[in-house]
Amino acid sequence: MTGTHVKRAFRYRFYPTSAQAAELSRTFGCVRKVYNLALAARTEAWARQERVNYNATSAMLTEWKKTEELAFLKEVSSVPLQQCLRHLQAAFTNFFGKRAKYPRFKSKKKSRRSAEYTTSGFRFRDGRLTLAKMAEPLDIVWSRPLPEGASPSTVTVSQDAAGRWFVTLLCEDAAVQPLPAKGTAVGIDVGLDHLLTLSTGEKIANPRHERRDRVRLAKAQRALSRKAPGDGANRRKARQKVASIHARITDRRRDGLHKLTTRLVRENQTLVIEDLTVRNMVRNRSLARAISDAAWGEFRSLLEYKAAWYGREVVVVDRFFPSSKLCSHCGSLVKKLPLNVRTWTCENCGTAHDRDVNAARNLKAAGLAVSACGAGVRPQRRTPGGRSAAKQETLRREP
Repeated sequence: MTGTHVKRAFRYRFYPTSAQAAELSRTFGCVRKVYNLALAARTEAWARQERVNYNATSAMLTEWKKTEELAFLKEVSSVPLQQCLRHLQAAFTNFFGKRAKYPRFKSKKKSRRSAEYTTSGFRFRDGRLTLAKMAEPLDIVWSRPLPEGASPSTVTVSQDAAGRWFVTLLCEDAAVQPLPAKGTAVGIDVGLDHLLTLSTGEKIANPRHERRDRVRLAKAQRALSRKAPGDGANRRKARQKVASIHARITDRRRDGLHKLTTRLVRENQTLVIEDLTVRNMVRNRSLARAISDAAWGEFRSLLEYKAAWYGREVVVVDRFFPSSKLCSHCGSLVKKLPLNVRTWTCENCGTAHDRDVNAARNLKAAGLAVSACGAGVRPQRRTPGGRSAAKQETLRREP
């Protein structure tokens, strides 16, 4: 079985020297400045009904460096500055293709601190990575090996809100092997009481990572609110404490989702999920915290790319398909199913159903139909207000 060449990102933590940290911080600031200047220029040109592309902003960057006000841009490597202009071009391409909203300006406090280097901006030899404008290689903790003979095409350096430094190496990996074909399929229903319910009847508990640290997080946030406004040292330490707790929660959640999605992809050939608009769901203020903690969007993203790597199929069923109200045994649709009813009996055939397991089984059947004939599963019924009948259980208040 031949391997598939895929681009894989390998992320490692590193510990910069004070000189390296200062250089990278300057680079982050320059990247943000150039991005905002280019966005402002393109926005003004768009108001005049003119189009400005990457080549034009690259020429602008050259002129900006010649001015006294922006001469500091010459002090950092030009590679990440050019890359941020390419990223802006991609953002506009997605906007005009109606795949994203209009690009936004980068905030000094809220935007991600990162810089991307292409091959002309770094040197990678014998497991040692040296960035442009730096004399010493980065002190990287190689927690896992890179693919044999792999050479990174891009390197992204970032610092999170907790102050941790990371380097991400994008490499081509030929070692990804499609898994042996299996004849199994599974329907997956997401929820809050249980993170996942499978059509096999298995229910996977919701770990509620954020709730586990909620008391500690609230204490740290209260301490931060008592600090004097501004950029004082005490407020900076308190802010970093809050960010550290958030980072711990995020790391645990991502680790759990990686393990879960890998297991599902290995065990099943076809995986059927529901097309949920999580962005709209989190507008429910009483459930936004719980839905964000469940990370349904990240679960779907991980599942889809792993399935593509390993020769599996992910089928997405229409979000308005009434999986909860449809009897998986006879196909009849129950007229009314209150949210507090977790088990019900079909009036037509007398089959007793667990609400979540029944939904997962209906998703599996609908997904197999889509996979077999290529037809989409359209809504049979909407709940009042236009909400999805398939996911009305998320409208319950989180206990």
